[in-house]
Amino acid sequence: MRIELERRSRQSNLFAIVSPLLALALTVFFGGIMFALLGKDPVSALFSFFIEPLLEVWSLHELAVKAAPLILIGVGLSVCYRSNNWNIGAEGQFIAGAIVGSILPITFYEWTSPLLLPLMLVMGAIGGAAYAAIPALLKTRFNTNEILTSLMLVYIAQLLLDWLTRGIWKDPAGYNFPQSRSFVSEAVLPEILSSGRAHLGIIFALLAAVAVWFMMRYTLKGFQVVVLGQSERAGRFAGFSSRKMVWFSMMFSGALAGLAGISEVSGSIGHLQPTISPGYGFTAIIVAFLGRLNPLGIIASGFVLALTYLGGEGAQLSIGVSDKVTRVFQGLLLFFVLSCDTLILYKVRLVFDRARNTASKGA
Repeated sequence: MRIELERRSRQSNLFAIVSPLLALALTVFFGGIMFALLGKDPVSALFSFFIEPLLEVWSLHELAVKAAPLILIGVGLSVCYRSNNWNIGAEGQFIAGAIVGSILPITFYEWTSPLLLPLMLVMGAIGGAAYAAIPALLKTRFNTNEILTSLMLVYIAQLLLDWLTRGIWKDPAGYNFPQSRSFVSEAVLPEILSSGRAHLGIIFALLAAVAVWFMMRYTLKGFQVVVLGQSERAGRFAGFSSRKMVWFSMMFSGALAGLAGISEVSGSIGHLQPTISPGYGFTAIIVAFLGRLNPLGIIASGFVLALTYLGGEGAQLSIGVSDKVTRVFQGLLLFFVLSCDTLILYKVRLVFDRARNTASKGA
């Protein structure tokens, strides 16, 4: 006996819409079981995790701060995944964008021109795109697997950031703490409202989501992404280049990840330090799939995953659980999203090998 997956001849549009909601409900249910096994009241724990962060104005600002990089990166990854190019290294491109975008405020730390911030944002996007171009080059030139190369480059970026903040970019007046000089006010993203820390990064994320949605729905480039993602052979027949699509999708997603990186450093931190991300680049993979690879859906899923970060921080204080609980929630959510999608697209069949059973009986 063996288990096989048979592709369904027809796909239910209703189940395709309900799938993310079902995955979220299953995550909450099994999360409650996890809290019970940890000796915590499931209702109180889930309230602290998902509801309590929504009750204060300042926490809503923090939710927007954490959602901004997730949405920006997730929107870029959706273009990659829909074109069948698997960029897993957005975390490294996020860091690369933060490093390149920070060159001006760290090197020319006395420069206070109004051009400083726009140049930082442009340089951050270029840095992320250039870093994503490495796996694109390796794939198109040497036919390497972009999953492995983009993932390995994450750790190089992390080590480079650590070396810079502990070495040549360390603040000489920082009492030997491993961080760069603090950015001048002209290099900091302004806050949207005076009631909290939410900055222009969330505006960038929303605008990027709408722009990419428009591109995917109404432009030839979006049509190329969809066709080559569904059938490379059909795309070649239509005159579309799969090699060019590798470059476009990887560098486009890298640019948005780099923009997210410099926006995070400029808007939330104000300097470079060895750790600037709690794993946004990896979490954004969940955001992309939970949003059905639709930029508008990614807006909603970005806030959901941001809530797991914010709720996890609050739950550590209110109910005394480990910060690893956040990772467990995110892992459960990804597992259930992929599982629900698989059951929508495929039917599970039990296949009995009669010939083998007959031979074993004869023996």
